[in-house]
Amino acid sequence: MADTFNPTWNLDRIFSGGSESASFQTFLSDLHTDIENFYAELTQTEAPEEDEQARGWLGVLDRYEDLAKRLREAFAFIECLRAQNMHDHKADELGNRVQAYDARFQSCLTLLKAHISAIPDLAWEKLLTDNEKVKNIRFPLEEMRRHAKEQLPADQERIINELSVDGYHGWSALYDTAVGQMTIDFNHPTKGQQTLSVGQLANLLTDSDRNVRVKAFAAWESAWEKQSAYCAAALNHLAGFRLSVYKQRQWEDVLKEPLDINRMSRKTLETMWETITTYKPRLVKYLQRKAERLGVEKLAWHDVEAPLVTNAEKVSYEDGAAFIIEQFSTFHPKMGQFAEQALKNRWVEAEDRSGKRPGGFCTSFPLTKESRIFMTYSGTPDNVSTLAHELGHAYHQSVMNDIPYLNQDYAMNVAETASTFAELVVSDAAIKAAKTEEERLSHLEDKLQRAVAFFMNIHARFLFETRFYEARKKGLVSIDRLNTLMLEAQKEAYCDALDSYHPTFWASKLHFYITDVPFYNFPYTFGYLFSMGIYAKALEEGPAFAQKYDALLRDTGSMRVEDLAKKHLGVDLEQPKFWQSACETVCQDVDRYLQLTS
Repeated sequence: MADTFNPTWNLDRIFSGGSESASFQTFLSDLHTDIENFYAELTQTEAPEEDEQARGWLGVLDRYEDLAKRLREAFAFIECLRAQNMHDHKADELGNRVQAYDARFQSCLTLLKAHISAIPDLAWEKLLTDNEKVKNIRFPLEEMRRHAKEQLPADQERIINELSVDGYHGWSALYDTAVGQMTIDFNHPTKGQQTLSVGQLANLLTDSDRNVRVKAFAAWESAWEKQSAYCAAALNHLAGFRLSVYKQRQWEDVLKEPLDINRMSRKTLETMWETITTYKPRLVKYLQRKAERLGVEKLAWHDVEAPLVTNAEKVSYEDGAAFIIEQFSTFHPKMGQFAEQALKNRWVEAEDRSGKRPGGFCTSFPLTKESRIFMTYSGTPDNVSTLAHELGHAYHQSVMNDIPYLNQDYAMNVAETASTFAELVVSDAAIKAAKTEEERLSHLEDKLQRAVAFFMNIHARFLFETRFYEARKKGLVSIDRLNTLMLEAQKEAYCDALDSYHPTFWASKLHFYITDVPFYNFPYTFGYLFSMGIYAKALEEGPAFAQKYDALLRDTGSMRVEDLAKKHLGVDLEQPKFWQSACETVCQDVDRYLQLTS
C-alpha cells in the first residue's frame, strides 16, 4: 500500500492567505519601492570606464539578482493562485500589479545592459579575468553585453517595456480572462448533463470510450469557436506588438529572439526538423496500426492520444506517485529522495476539480527554494507521465539552487530536457513492470503518443506560428485564415495521416498566448530528443552517470546548447548524426509496437 500523498498543494508555506495574504501585500510594496530605487540608481550613475570603477560598480549586480529573485517569487505565487482558481479576480489584480513592476524591472535590466555594454573592452576583459565573482557569471554577463548592442538605446527600450504592460501583456491577460470565464455544457453518454471547466473537458478528449471522445471533441470545438473572436484579437495584437518591436530593432527574422532565448543556432533548429521529417513515415506506420486496432480507416484528431485499452484500471494518485519515486530512485537516489520530499510536503496540486485552468506546469520559488507543480490528475498513464515530467522540472531547479542566480536562468529547451528525461525513466520502467501483454502495450502506446506529440503536434504548432507571423506582417489575420493556417500545418506535420484535424487549435492552446517566451513550441521537441541522447548515456554508463547528469543540469544556464552537448555528450548538434540516433531510438519503439500488435 502506497503512502498517502495529499493531491492539493500547500501555498501557505510561501505566503499565507492566498490572494488576500497580508504578508504578500507587504512583500509587493517593498519590492515596488526597491525596484524604483534601483531604477533611480541606474539612471543617476554612469557606466564605469576604468577597471577600478568597474570593481566598485559590481554591487549593482547583487541588487539586480536580489530583485530578480523576489520578482520571480511574486510571479510564481500569482501563477499558482490563478491556476488553482480561474475565478480568483483578486489574483488577476495582483498579477497586473506585478506585471507593471516587471516592466520597470525590465527597464532596470535595459539600463544595466547599457552599463555593461559601455564598459571599455580592456576594462571589461580585466574585470572578467581578475574578479572571481564576475568570472563565475561570465556567460550571462557577456550575453547581456551582446544583447545591449543588438537592441535600441536604453531610453527607447524602456518605453517599450512600459507600453508592454497594457499592450503586449494586456492581450495575454485578455486571453486568460476569456478562458477563465469558460464553462462548457456537456451531455456525457453515461453520466448525463454536466457543466465542466476547460481542464475537465480536455481530459475527456483522451477518454478510453470513443463515444465520449467524439462528443467531447465536438463540444470542445464548439466552445472554442464561440471564443474565437476574443482569441483572434489577442493573438493578432500580441504578434503585432512583437513585430513592431522587431522592426524598430531592425530584426528581420522572427526566430531571432526565440533562438537567442534558447541559446541555440538556426542551423541546429533546421537540422533537427529536417531529420525528424525524414523519420515521420515510420511514425505514420504506428498511427496506421492504431487506426486498425480502433477499427477505423484513419485516426481522427481525438483518437491520436486515446488509450486503446478500454478496461484499464485507473492508477491512483498515491500509486502513481509511489511508482515515480521508486523509478527515480533506481536511476539516482538523490532524485528519488527529492520527488518523495516534494510529494510529501505538498508541492503538487493535482486534484481533479472544476475551476482549475487546463494544462500543467512547474514553477520555482527562488527565495523559498521550493517548486510547485500544477496538473489535473484523473488516473491515466498519461497523468503519471505528466507528474513525472513536472517533477523532472522541479529536480532540475533543485540542483541549481546553490549556484549564482544569474547562472540559474536556463532556457526552455534545456528545461524540457530534464522533464522529458524524467518521463523516459518512468515510462520505460512501466513497460518493464507490466504484468500482462495488454498492460505492456498500454504503456508503450503512452510512450509513442508522446513521440507523435513532439514529432508532429509540436511541428504543426511551429509551422503554424512561423506562417502566421509572415501573414501578420501584412495585416490582421482573420479567424478563417487562422483556421486554414492551422489545418494546413497539421496536415503537413502529420503527413496527412489523420481523418480529421483541430482547426481551432490556435485558439485552445495557451502556449500561443504566453508573452514571456515567443515560439513556445520547438524547445519541447529539442528537449525530447536531447533527453534521448542523455538517456542513452545513462543506460550505457549505469549508476555512475547520475553525478554527470547533475553536472549537465547545473551547466544549462551558463552555456549555449551546442557547447553543452559538446561538453557533456561529445556531439555536434548542428550535424544530423545526433538527431538521427535519437530518432532511431524512437523508431525502435515503433518497431516493437508493430511487432507486438501483428
